[in-house]
Amino acid sequence: MTTCNPLQVQAFNTADVTEQIRATPGWVQHYQQMSPGHFAGQIRYLDLEGVQVYEEQMNTRVEQTFSAPSGALAFCFDRSDNALYLLNEDSRNIWITPENYQEIAVVFGPEFVRQHGLEVARLEGLFMAPLNCGQNALFSRWLSSTLTKLSQAVDPFDKDSLTQQLLEDCLFILDNAHTRLDRSGLQRRSEERTIMKRVGEWAADSPEDTVNLLELSRVAGVPLRQLQQAFKAYTGMTPSHWLRLRRLNSAHRELLKRRPTETTVAEVAMHWSFWHLGRFSSSYRALFKELPSETLKR
Repeated sequence: MTTCNPLQVQAFNTADVTEQIRATPGWVQHYQQMSPGHFAGQIRYLDLEGVQVYEEQMNTRVEQTFSAPSGALAFCFDRSDNALYLLNEDSRNIWITPENYQEIAVVFGPEFVRQHGLEVARLEGLFMAPLNCGQNALFSRWLSSTLTKLSQAVDPFDKDSLTQQLLEDCLFILDNAHTRLDRSGLQRRSEERTIMKRVGEWAADSPEDTVNLLELSRVAGVPLRQLQQAFKAYTGMTPSHWLRLRRLNSAHRELLKRRPTETTVAEVAMHWSFWHLGRFSSSYRALFKELPSETLKR
């Protein structure tokens, strides 16, 4: 699923967050479903040999813990708010997408960054901040339609011309972009981003671990109140709600991997600290639209 032919648009329809991850090679990331429903996603991918274009769609809210490819510079256009988010390999973070999320991204690889003298260090302060420009929506629509045209084209296209246009357009948009945050807002967001980066690193490195709220506060290295403020800014939910959904996702993955002869729903529920089987089943069904026993049978 992750094998992509250069100069050809690859398209993947996905039915699970793990499939969504496998369809985006080169990224370090961890996804968890955070709103009810049967997950449905789509990835379109174009490899221009040094520059990659991704278009991603997901119907449910999804928590993303991610890190861009090492040495790369990524321009990610969030089509829900038409903001540009600049990422590099240090932009490891947690955030939760809205429902029916759409994003399109241009990723300049490390060799391309070096060859074109793109000094990433000079962009410090812009990473992960919402950068707004009148051209954001226009560029996103153009790039999405370009992927559609290229996927239908029979004749080869000029890779170098498209690559150069992507570079010029992204730098032009970055030059004209500005943040809605004032200096104090940028400082506060930087502090919140540091907190969420610590939580994101823990979540990615220890996906099967369970902690309580106070332990998560120690992981983040801040008082509980500050942790709650950071979570509200980046995920729109409380840390307690996030921990509960995280445990439900872990139980979901375990049920998918096991056979009915190997475990029971009660054993999985207790393993992930759900001590009331009825509440576990109702919460699980609310999120995944099926009972845990039905998942285990699958």
